[in-house]
Amino acid sequence: MALPQVNPRPGDLIEIFRFGYAHWALYVGNGYVVHLAPPSEIAGAGAASIMSALADKAIVKKELLCSVAGKDKYQVNNKHDKKYAPLPPSKIVRRAEELVGQEMVYKLTSDNCEHFVNELRYGVSRSDQVTDAVVAVGISAGIIGVGLVIAGLIGSLLDRGKQEKQ
Repeated sequence: MALPQVNPRPGDLIEIFRFGYAHWALYVGNGYVVHLAPPSEIAGAGAASIMSALADKAIVKKELLCSVAGKDKYQVNNKHDKKYAPLPPSKIVRRAEELVGQEMVYKLTSDNCEHFVNELRYGVSRSDQVTDAVVAVGISAGIIGVGLVIAGLIGSLLDRGKQEKQ
């Protein structure tokens, strides 16, 4: 069980560091969080928990933060407070608790746990993990593309040099 690493306040976003990704929850008070989790999401499951990303449905759960985090580290991360004005904490908590027990659509790219908590806190559905992954893939594809073009040019120049020698 993770030791309390933060003193969250109701309405705070909690980032839980899983193997290969972060799971997000919303602190609602008295040690509890509300979070969107596919049925197969298991605290501290590491790589096995990544498979939960393949689910297309998720449940809004209210659980103890220490249970959700398991052995994983976590922190308060209200990283968009400067960009978006957070809703009043009482409204954030009320909205979150009204959703507990509901089954929702789950899509890794548009309706994941990070989208869910940002929508509750700011009224804006967003996931930096998704944005960062898309940018990284785009950059990688761009680098590979440039590499292929350069390799093609070098090959063409070498062929031309061989032809001129003959």
